[in-house]
Amino acid sequence: MSREGEREKVNAAATDPLAAADDLNRRARAVRTEPAVNPRLEALALAVSANQPVLLWGEPGIGKSAGMERLAAGLGVPLETVIASVHEPSDFAGLPIVGEDPAVTGVPMAPPDWAVRLATTGRGLIFFDELSSAPPAVQAALLRVVLERRVGSLALPEAVRIVAAANPPSSAADGWHLSPPLANRFVHLRWTHDPRTVARGMAGTWPEVPVPVVDPARVPGALARARGAISGFLTARPGLVHHMPADAEARGGAWPSPRTWEMALRLLATGYAARAGSEAVAMAVVGAIGDGAGIELLSYLDQLDLPDPDRVLADPDAFALPERGDRQLAFLTAVVAAVQGELTRSRWEAGWAVLAKAVEAGVPDVAAQAAVDLAALRDTGWPVPSGIDGFLDLLQLSGALPGGG
Repeated sequence: MSREGEREKVNAAATDPLAAADDLNRRARAVRTEPAVNPRLEALALAVSANQPVLLWGEPGIGKSAGMERLAAGLGVPLETVIASVHEPSDFAGLPIVGEDPAVTGVPMAPPDWAVRLATTGRGLIFFDELSSAPPAVQAALLRVVLERRVGSLALPEAVRIVAAANPPSSAADGWHLSPPLANRFVHLRWTHDPRTVARGMAGTWPEVPVPVVDPARVPGALARARGAISGFLTARPGLVHHMPADAEARGGAWPSPRTWEMALRLLATGYAARAGSEAVAMAVVGAIGDGAGIELLSYLDQLDLPDPDRVLADPDAFALPERGDRQLAFLTAVVAAVQGELTRSRWEAGWAVLAKAVEAGVPDVAAQAAVDLAALRDTGWPVPSGIDGFLDLLQLSGALPGGG
């Protein structure tokens, strides 16, 4: 720096005693990031990419807010932070604005400024902090924001992601257990600190949040695989479709319901399509459906090892039906989902060639529902393929193929 610049700084410090302190603080905030393997950060980014609301559980002061700032920077979107515990229900439900003739125009509910900014920008990250310190009335008002993505009369754009944070009730100021309806709308992630990461951060370097990139070419196959896996698992374990815990603390966390299974499906499909790390996918899925159901599902997936349904549809003759009944069911479900995702006559006919292998293997009952679903996708102008022969009686009984064709 030139002598003239040094003199200007000295003069500024003389006229403003806080100028030098402010400069020091600016320098302290200027940190850099570096790639790092952190499954918890990756699980957060995966859930945000899948557009599933996330709730971070952690003790005060361990960097939840700082993590949101790095995530928003990594996504290249603005961040809006709302301290849920200091707001009224009307701040989320909207304030009534009476017009000239309410009987004609109705009474719209005016949204708060942060929602208007996000809607105007069209994309962003909304961070609801101190959720467990918000009273039940405020939590109830937040239900619509999280589920329907509406704040008052304003609909949030799809590109706006929702993340919340909460301290355990034991360490939260005036903490409350989350209500089951609100808790069941989040992917719950435990947020902890790594002493080595904090030490490196004090030196000026923090880990960057890895944003998963979904490969468009992998989307149809990834979604089909996820549908087959989740459907096959729930067929084998119907008791886990909905299981709300008995105690209040557990009901305020992750537990299986049709809603959270849909969340798990999207997380799994996004993980497949983005080639996300298995540990991060596991954390996200368990965060949606809870420890018990999640551990069972992960064990099932480890043993399932489904082939790519799109590759099988491209060459069904080269495919051998799995020997295990649960794998057969999951894979045939995935095949039909893949055909539905990209429906053409050639893929529909290839689907019947795959299902015919179940007849050849002597297990047509395993493919029965898949056959009904595949028949329902038929264009009326398509001829009946030979692979359908083993299912004609079943399809006629179900009404999926009236009169045999």
